[in-house]
Amino acid sequence: MEILERAYAKLNLSLDTPYLHQDGQQEWDMFMVPIDLADSVTIRTTDEHQAIHVDSTSGVLPLNEKNLAYQAANLMRQRANRQDGVDIYIDKKIPVAAGLGGGSADAAAVIRGLNRIWHLELSETELARIGLQIDADVPFCVYSRPARVTGRGEIVTPIQTKLPPLWLVVSKPAISVSTPKILRQIDYDKLEHGDMPALMDALEQGDLAEVCIQMFNVLEPVTAGRYPEIIKLREKMQKFGADAVQMSGSGPTVFALSNKESRAKRIYNAVRGFVQETYIVHIIQ
Repeated sequence: MEILERAYAKLNLSLDTPYLHQDGQQEWDMFMVPIDLADSVTIRTTDEHQAIHVDSTSGVLPLNEKNLAYQAANLMRQRANRQDGVDIYIDKKIPVAAGLGGGSADAAAVIRGLNRIWHLELSETELARIGLQIDADVPFCVYSRPARVTGRGEIVTPIQTKLPPLWLVVSKPAISVSTPKILRQIDYDKLEHGDMPALMDALEQGDLAEVCIQMFNVLEPVTAGRYPEIIKLREKMQKFGADAVQMSGSGPTVFALSNKESRAKRIYNAVRGFVQETYIVHIIQ
């Protein structure tokens, strides 16, 4: 059987890590949104005993057990106690190593797809627990709708209020960032935490101006300290009228938020000349 799943990229409107657990893993408190920049993931079960094959339009993705979609297929097969082979084809549109959760989105697509193919009827909560074994962003990508994400990434609480219409300009500089390296550089004694309750209140009230004020990413100073391109990109987006500008995840992708299409297009045109991987996107709700 074959199934097609859309794997939506994510953006962090907020990202905080309040503390480290004793095992060295981060505690997270984030507000994340899926955007309509997406990979297409085709999942097909085969008669080839326990074989997992991954192929992609991208020339830089690993196609072995290092690939998060491969890991997802393996975990789902164990959960379902199946011996089927699984073929995965990823039509890659999300930039790689960008802070957009592309690998996690692909893994979540495989988890959802195999849940459907094998008629497992696992809940989103159960699928999120499986996804957490792969990466902290996979549980959110399983839900793939605006949500607050806490714990180690496994507690996903979608918001009930619809966000106002927004245009986002997403731009990924020609650098790749290693999330583990960035996380190892965090000095928890010096982190400046944002006001998550204030952000959540603004989101629930649909107060875009206050959302823009309260957005934050505690990893941005860490990554931007190593990659000055991020600061230059931020400054250009702000110069051309963005309502808010922020780095997503561990970077290096920077996004500008605007409530006017014309302004978003102006920002896009200003940035696209020197950053090739630049897109105008919308939030999936």
